[in-house]
Amino acid sequence: MSAPAPSPLAVVDADTLPRQDEVLDPAALAFVAELHRRFTPRRDELLIRRHERRAEIARTSTLDFLPETAAVRADDSWRVAPCPPALNDRRVEITGPTDRKMTINALNSGARIWLADFEDASAPTWENVITGQLNLMDAYARKVDYTDPVSGKSYALKPADELATVVTRPRGWHLDERHLQFEGRAVPGALVDFGLYFFHNAKRLIELGKGPYFYLPKTESHLEARLWNDVFVFAQDYVGIPQGTVRATVLIETITAAYEMDEILYELRDHASGLNAGRWDYLFSIVKNFRDGGAKFVLPDRNAVTMTAPFMRAYTELLVRTCHKRGAHAIGGMAAFIPSRRDPEVNKVAFAKVKDDKDREAADGFDGSWVAHPDLVPIALASFDAVLGERPNQKDRLREDVSVTAAELIAVDSLDARPTYQGLIGAVQVGIRYIEAWLRGLGAVAIFNLMEDAATAEISRSQIWQWINAGVVFENGETATADLARKIAAEELAAIRGEIGEEAFTAGKWQQAHDLLLTVALDEDYEEFLTLPAYEQLRG
Repeated sequence: MSAPAPSPLAVVDADTLPRQDEVLDPAALAFVAELHRRFTPRRDELLIRRHERRAEIARTSTLDFLPETAAVRADDSWRVAPCPPALNDRRVEITGPTDRKMTINALNSGARIWLADFEDASAPTWENVITGQLNLMDAYARKVDYTDPVSGKSYALKPADELATVVTRPRGWHLDERHLQFEGRAVPGALVDFGLYFFHNAKRLIELGKGPYFYLPKTESHLEARLWNDVFVFAQDYVGIPQGTVRATVLIETITAAYEMDEILYELRDHASGLNAGRWDYLFSIVKNFRDGGAKFVLPDRNAVTMTAPFMRAYTELLVRTCHKRGAHAIGGMAAFIPSRRDPEVNKVAFAKVKDDKDREAADGFDGSWVAHPDLVPIALASFDAVLGERPNQKDRLREDVSVTAAELIAVDSLDARPTYQGLIGAVQVGIRYIEAWLRGLGAVAIFNLMEDAATAEISRSQIWQWINAGVVFENGETATADLARKIAAEELAAIRGEIGEEAFTAGKWQQAHDLLLTVALDEDYEEFLTLPAYEQLRG
C-alpha cells in the first residue's frame, strides 16, 4: 500500500508541540484539506449572506418567520432521527474547555453530557487547539491521567459507565485557523476542529457505544445548518461509517436563528438531536442586529435580563415546543455560578437562584440544562429528577399551549428595567478582565464568582457600545458617553494594578486588554465579533 500523498495544508507560524504529529498525521490533514476544498466556498457565501441580512434588519428594524419555508413549519409529519441511547438522557450537561484537568473533571462530574468546548470557553492558541484534540483522543483510550504540578493532586477517570458522554463544540463559521493554511489561505476553524476530532475519534466512539456528537454554535440560518448537514454526510462516507451516526445539537443563540428553529431541525433531521437556549450570545445577537433600532431595543444591565423576561420566555417556550414537536431534545441555559471556597453565604444565595432557574426549566418542559461547575451538577440534577423521575426526557410534553408571534421574540421593551451606571462599570470590569485572560490563552475565566466566556465578553462590550450610541441617561444623571467609558476603564485598570501588584500587572496583558475593549466598545463601526480583532493579537 502506497503512502498517503502529502497534504496540501501547511502549518504556518506555529511552534511544534509534543505529539503534534498524532493529531496532524497525513491522513487527518488530507481529510481536513478535502473539507476545506469542498465546503469553504459555501461558508464564504453564507458569511456574505449574514451581512446582507443584517443590512435588511438595519433598514426595517424587524424580523419575521420566513415565508419561503412556511411549508416546512406547517408540515406536522416530519421528525428528526431517533435519538441514540447515549444521548437520550441529557438532564444535566457540564461545559468547559478541553484542557487535561477539565477533561477528567468534566467526564467524572456526574453530568450526563460534557460539552467539550473548542469555541467560547477556549482561546484558540495553537497549543489549545492541538492539545485539546489530544486530550479527547487520550480520554477515549483511557490514557488521560493528570497530576497538578502545583498541588501534586492526581486526577484519573472513573469507570467507563460513570463518565459523561462527550458532545464537542467546534468554532463558529466566522472564525479561521491561521496556523493551518491552504495555498496561503487560513482554513475555517470549524472545519479544523470538526475534521480532526471526527477523523480520529468517530470509529472509536462507535466501538464505545457512543458516537461523534457535536454542538453547533453561532448558527444564524437554516442554510448554515444545511451546510453542516452536507459536511456530516460527506464525512461519514469518507471514513466509512453509517449515515446518521453523527448527531448535532444546534445552539439557538442568535436572534435570526430563533425565527428558523423548525427549518434548522429540518435541514439536519437525519443528524439532529436537539436545540439549546444560549442566553448570553442570544442577547449579544439582539444588540448586534438591532443596535440602530432606537430606544425600544436598548437592553438593560445583562443581569437584569433574566429568563423570565417576556421576550426571553417567548424564545425558550418556542424552543421547547419546536423541539418536542419534532422529537428533538430541548436543552436549557447556563448556570454560570462558581462556588466560593471562602464565603458560604454567597454560595447559599447563589445555589438558591440556580435551583429556581433549573426548577423553572424543568417545569417548562426542557429535557436538560447546562452548568459551569461540578458543584452545580447535583442541584440541576435534583431539579430535573423531580420532574423526569426514571424517564430519560420529557419530549412527550408537546407544549401545544405555546403560541409565539414574531413580534414577541423582539419585544425588548416589554422588560421593565433600565441600564444603570453600575451596569456600565460591570460591563467594563468583565470586559477588561476577560479579554486579558483570553489574550493569555484562557477562554473560561472565573470573574466575581461567575464563569465568563467569550459570549459574556461580547454582551459586555456590545452593551457599552449600544448605551453610548443610544445616549442612555443613567439613574445618577450621567449620560453614557465614550469619555465616561474611558474614565471608568482607566479607573478599573488602576484598581486591578492595586489589587494584584505591579509585578503581576506588568507580567499580564492588562493594558492591551483595556485598549482592545475600548476599541471594540467605542469605534463607530461596530466590530462583528470581539474575537476577530482579539485573534490578531493572540500569540501562540
